[in-house]
Amino acid sequence: MGIPSTMRDAWANRRNSPLIASPLEDQKILRSRQCTQEGVRAGVKAASIACVATAVPTLVAVRVLPWAKANLNYTAQALIISAASIAAYFITADKTILECARRNTHYNDKSA
Repeated sequence: MGIPSTMRDAWANRRNSPLIASPLEDQKILRSRQCTQEGVRAGVKAASIACVATAVPTLVAVRVLPWAKANLNYTAQALIISAASIAAYFITADKTILECARRNTHYNDKSA
């Protein structure tokens, strides 16, 4: 399966474009990359906190509560913990990137 050769060549030659990007375009690209990195950092931090915050009660419940002991096997425990972590990551990363983009939009309005 793979990428068709024409598509692959077009993608590879995209960087060798004869057009020269303006400094403003370079700044926009740099700010968007910084927003993405900021979102990833915030998402990882939120996911790690959510992981601990859900792992502790889940593992305690499985050892203490009879219903949880009978019904939550290892897969269910892993799904509970990972679902909370994944949700925290994506929600936080999305909010952070949007907030950063909003900041950059206001930055662009003031500089124009």
